[in-house]
Amino acid sequence: MRENNYKPQIPDVMEAIFDAGYLIFALVAAILFFIFSQGNMLFILYGILTLTLCGGDAFHLVPRIIRAVRGSNDKIKRQLGIGLQISSITMTVFYIILMYIWKFTFPELEIPVIIKAVIWISAVVRIVICMFPQNNWCTDEGNMKLSIIRNAVFAVTGIGVIILYLTSGNTYGYHMTRMVAAIIISFGGYLPVTLFSKTKPKVGLLMIPKTCAYMWIIAMGLQLLF
Repeated sequence: MRENNYKPQIPDVMEAIFDAGYLIFALVAAILFFIFSQGNMLFILYGILTLTLCGGDAFHLVPRIIRAVRGSNDKIKRQLGIGLQISSITMTVFYIILMYIWKFTFPELEIPVIIKAVIWISAVVRIVICMFPQNNWCTDEGNMKLSIIRNAVFAVTGIGVIILYLTSGNTYGYHMTRMVAAIIISFGGYLPVTLFSKTKPKVGLLMIPKTCAYMWIIAMGLQLLF
């Protein structure tokens, strides 16, 4: 049941505004990528990347916004659990798309076979693990063992993409090594939250730099577009 006489506090309102602002930013960016891509596959991929991120995150951010404004109840808790599962899957797909964005950003460079294999295999393994009902997405307890496993595998995916952007360096003067910093920040914010937020709620504040890092990745694409 929803808490009686619930009144959102200032941190709740700020969270709702931040989450809504992020979703709006990502949606507008996706539209811009598609409108101004002019058939360029690189920017079409950026549009797909942004929609994947925005769409997946919306499944858990919209319930968070509702919870911040109206309070929690069993329905919201279930929506949050399912939303976290969906966003965990779409974030994995995000890094697969980011690998191909690298390819279209630097068409003269080749993705090493071993790196492509590592990214694809780790991503598929993580998605499969995320589908297990034993994750207990909709409970307060979750499943720490599976959480550690799926996020360790996710870190491998991220490392694979990081290696790509490190090897391309400053090719064409794009300064895409910034992507390495953004990915590291996103993982630095995301992993502690997924592992410890249920027992230490304040760790959830790390989602702010994580979200800002994803916005930075989108902004890099917009910079190339314009």
